[in-house]
Amino acid sequence: MTFHGFVQAGGDSTRFGIDKALVKLAGKSMLQRTGELLDGVCADVTVVSALGRYPDSPWPVLADGWPGEGPLGGILTALNSLHSVTSRHSSAVLENDLCPFAIIVSCDMPFLTTEFLQFLIARANASEAQVVVPERVGRLEPMCACWCAASLETVRLAFNSGVRKVSEAMKQLPTEVLDESVWKRFDNHNRLFWNMNTLEDYETARRILENGNND
Repeated sequence: MTFHGFVQAGGDSTRFGIDKALVKLAGKSMLQRTGELLDGVCADVTVVSALGRYPDSPWPVLADGWPGEGPLGGILTALNSLHSVTSRHSSAVLENDLCPFAIIVSCDMPFLTTEFLQFLIARANASEAQVVVPERVGRLEPMCACWCAASLETVRLAFNSGVRKVSEAMKQLPTEVLDESVWKRFDNHNRLFWNMNTLEDYETARRILENGNND
């Protein structure tokens, strides 16, 4: 299967106060850090956001089709674009054994690693599920997940019915959940899916990375 990377950067960063995709850690913006992670494991990378927001992005920016509707709108945008491209070439996009996958990741996870994304791809390759998602402390981590292009119509129906919570949309799909016993070896400090919601979170991440204790 082919894996396409999507960086979700369409939020307003209201709690953060400034655009969190542009804040820098270890000399790189979060947009660049996340894009480079995906670039190392995927066939291509696309940023989902408002057009014109990131004119210097090294990756193409795909306009969020449902701005202001939260991350599920961005996920639907990514799946729709993936489905549109592949379905022009083959109807196999609707078959799980050949279905291309989107790895959709939020731009605010400073401790995400290449090693985990490689593992996520391997699990998706071996899975019959349409979504492969980690779970931490009993809660799904939906902003770091693999989505089969065949999940598009179910996600669209859920969205059109009023669902906006990503984890609720996942519940309507064949889903493989990766609990802590599966992914813990990639995370010595329980930070793998930690995301920056506030400037205080950013300062915490900056100090950790500067001190070099993210091993």
